[in-house]
Amino acid sequence: MDHTLQDTTALLARTPTTLSNLLRDLPQSWTHRNEGESTWSAFDVVGHLVNGERTDWVPRVKMVLEFGETRTFTPFDRWGHAQEIQGKSLEQLLDEFARLRSENLAELLALNLQPEDLERRGKHPALGQVTLSQLLATWAAHDLTHLHQISRIMAHQYREDVGPWSAYLGVLQCAGHSAPPK
Repeated sequence: MDHTLQDTTALLARTPTTLSNLLRDLPQSWTHRNEGESTWSAFDVVGHLVNGERTDWVPRVKMVLEFGETRTFTPFDRWGHAQEIQGKSLEQLLDEFARLRSENLAELLALNLQPEDLERRGKHPALGQVTLSQLLATWAAHDLTHLHQISRIMAHQYREDVGPWSAYLGVLQCAGHSAPPK
């Protein structure tokens, strides 16, 4: 599949509703449990997505457009969500994510990016040279990664309860994909 801005924004626009439909009004036994020590709950993942909307995607788009490769992206704090979730309910985080995503997509569309803009390059602190197209495609794939992660976290709650069917449930066999490569 070739990356297009229209395809990317179509997916990005759906993530808040997808998360809300899956998580809103569920008992905390579904949303606040994790897979073990140093892992995230669905609640944590939503906080992470809120933090990313504030500090990662659109700020980096703007850096590429304004500075190109002359300025390195600010490193993203993967644990920055700890501050985002303090004193908030899941419903508040879901609402905040939906609002921020809508604002970010409106800001992205207002940039009126042209095909040649998507080839512009920026500088990632760990990966080096990246294109704007790669950044935007990664934003969409990042959403899908975390939707998968939330499904895996929630399925993990029933890992013992499904008995022998666990052999047929791929989500219970998945070890995760959210950690950066070592």
